[in-house]
Amino acid sequence: MVKAVGVRFRQAGKIYHFDPDSLDLKRGSKVIVETSRGIEYGEVVTVDMIESDKDKQPLKKVIREADANDTAKMEENREKEKAAIRTCKDLINKHELDMKLISCEYTLDNSKMLFYFTAEGRVDFRELVKDLASVFHTRIELRQVGVRDETKILGGYGSCGRPLCCHSYLSDFAPVSIKMAKKQNLSLNTAKISGVCGRLMCCLKNEEEAYEELNKLLPSTGDFVTTPDNLKGVVSAVNILKQRVKVIVELPNDEKEVRDYAASEIKFKSRKKAKQSENDKEIKELRELEHKDKRERSALDD
Repeated sequence: MVKAVGVRFRQAGKIYHFDPDSLDLKRGSKVIVETSRGIEYGEVVTVDMIESDKDKQPLKKVIREADANDTAKMEENREKEKAAIRTCKDLINKHELDMKLISCEYTLDNSKMLFYFTAEGRVDFRELVKDLASVFHTRIELRQVGVRDETKILGGYGSCGRPLCCHSYLSDFAPVSIKMAKKQNLSLNTAKISGVCGRLMCCLKNEEEAYEELNKLLPSTGDFVTTPDNLKGVVSAVNILKQRVKVIVELPNDEKEVRDYAASEIKFKSRKKAKQSENDKEIKELRELEHKDKRERSALDD
């Protein structure tokens, strides 16, 4: 086990571990570290003991704790980035490139600039890079990102009215599938379970474990059950959170009636219903979103 500090370089960004060496660092400390991109300014978000891996290179050491000059330099870079975005957009228009510029980042020592963009396909930006290098006199990197990364960078508000999870606290994008929406008994309407980015909402993952646990105690719609008043029936609907079940029961006079029971009161043998047809329009749309998620890889923290 070795002592390490987890450092984050942007809000809700990926956490990277560094060796604090002899520095007394705490959560919230601002530090200067060397990364594959150059010298960067980051914030300590964790102080932990982690497993040492002999097969991997040792952790890079924190160069020093940031001082007032470093913070001032960081603020200055933020202002320069705004001007750089305007310049880059002008050059994109000049070269008539089919790409959308998202953001720009300077390393602390200004040895490198990164421009993030989205595009439908591959973009030949070689001439653009030459022009940017001649304007800014530093190394230039253009990085194409997906729509989820675009939303993570730009931020916004979800249908819940709160700031987007990916922009406010999610470090990584967890795989999200249609199965999660089904388990939570949500409408499989693409518009209702898609986020601002147009992909399946990240928050479907948040309560997946809780719903899996609750679903274990419930029959499925269509299952045959025996009620506490010794009637036979078929489950017509379930309320997962309230653990209630609506059952169409057969009465002695051959009539049928819908009755509501607590899940713990009924006896049942689970009979999983056949999968819905893949030709269903809504399912097909959701499958496409799911496949796009798998194809897109986050490029923000590579």
